[in-house]
Amino acid sequence: MLTPEQISFLKQARKNIIGLVICVILFLSGFFIHGNTGLYINLSGFLIIIGGTLGATFLSYNMTRIEILFKVLKTAYGKETRNPNEIVKIIVDLSVKRRVKGLLALQNDEDETSIIFLKQAIGLLVDGCSKEQIKDSLSAEMYFFRMRRDETGRVLQTMADVAPSFGLVGSVVGLIGMLAGAGDSDVIMATVPIALTSTLYGIILANFIFLPFAATIRERTIKELFLQKIITEGVLAIYDELHPRMLERKLKSFLTPSARNGHFVSFETIKEKLELNDFHESA
Repeated sequence: MLTPEQISFLKQARKNIIGLVICVILFLSGFFIHGNTGLYINLSGFLIIIGGTLGATFLSYNMTRIEILFKVLKTAYGKETRNPNEIVKIIVDLSVKRRVKGLLALQNDEDETSIIFLKQAIGLLVDGCSKEQIKDSLSAEMYFFRMRRDETGRVLQTMADVAPSFGLVGSVVGLIGMLAGAGDSDVIMATVPIALTSTLYGIILANFIFLPFAATIRERTIKELFLQKIITEGVLAIYDELHPRMLERKLKSFLTPSARNGHFVSFETIKEKLELNDFHESA
């Protein structure tokens, strides 16, 4: 069974999926339109490219980095990033709670939040760290997060760089077979397509698989860093006891103009909600 979050992600990604399917159909139609699709099948060339690309990758990076790559890709394609509007609303709610119930009341939110970076930020706030300590700690977290993601993206970039080269290796292997049958026109005509398809495979793998995967990781990283920036600014504003309305205005500057209409939170509503929770707990 799919979770509500996964269903929402699939609905939002529907246009991308439909567009991808159409593009793949158009792409493959170019191979089938002239018939004789067997000319594009070259198992030996495909194995040379896959084996050579993976071998070069294993020599360049350790297995831990490659395992992290698969985990990042699984997250990038299987889990949607939080909406910035939602993050702003959460931070403004925390600001109201801090004004109504005090700083230590945020400890419960630290335990319950599902956003790791926000949980760390609240923990620093509750632990009584200074503003500079909070800022330095969160900035360091963002810096090394980006470094780790960039290193993961470089794995795919390496694979995209070497795949066409091993495609040429496969083509050379096919040309050697062609030269071995020199003088026989039938052998030459049969081996030339096989030799050229190896280069084709390398180019397709590099530009249709590895580079798009790397671009997805970069885009995902930019989105997550954007959310982390919002959280950092919001937590520092809570530390300075900035009024929730002013905090809301400040964080709205991160959002697109179309997302800034109205208020994310009603001070009175949140206050009543907190007082009602206290009443139920005391009862």
